[in-house]
Amino acid sequence: MDAPVTDAPSRSGAPVAAVVSTVGIVAVGAYVGAQVVADVASVKVGVVNDWAVDMGTFIYPITFTLRDVVHKVLGKRAARTLVVTAAAVNVAMALYFRAVAGVESVEGGLGAEFEQVLGPLWRIVVASIVAEVVSGLLDTEVYHWFVTRVTRRRQWARVLVSNSVSVPVDNLIFVVGAFGALPFLADDPLTLPWGDVADIFAVNLVVKYLVTVLSVPLIYATRDAEPS
Repeated sequence: MDAPVTDAPSRSGAPVAAVVSTVGIVAVGAYVGAQVVADVASVKVGVVNDWAVDMGTFIYPITFTLRDVVHKVLGKRAARTLVVTAAAVNVAMALYFRAVAGVESVEGGLGAEFEQVLGPLWRIVVASIVAEVVSGLLDTEVYHWFVTRVTRRRQWARVLVSNSVSVPVDNLIFVVGAFGALPFLADDPLTLPWGDVADIFAVNLVVKYLVTVLSVPLIYATRDAEPS
């Protein structure tokens, strides 16, 4: 059984450490892990049924439902903290990869290959992290609104409603930021014609919604906490 989160004071009056449920710990770890894997996988843009899709698209949508699980188990403040912390981890990862890529390699050490694959493309890094933070915080607000103003029942609905708002916002920020012909990025090698950007947006959105639907059962990993 999951241990409850508690703010009960000790006999001396000082607060004791909260006891976090196993589900909460797993959800937090899975969220950060999925964020990191998705960001690394996004370096590769593959072709699926003749459509260009960044490979992080297939795992990244799971993070929205995992965020909902964290919100359910640990609360709104914890969910917001998680979103910002995961973004900081991704920034640190990009900076570390950049530093590693600049270190001289031993002969046969695949230094050039490492730099080519994992040396950060800062446009994609910035677009990805901004999209993650904005959409994650938006998802938090919509989820909180649903469970406090609509209903605490129909848990599948709270996931679908919050994700239906945050996923397209995330998709728009990332695709336009990473590939759009923005005035100050017109000559950037990653810039694509707006028609291609629209295609990537549409395909990524469909894939993300499908993955979201498949991830809905995760919200039932633990019982709903009693409303405070």
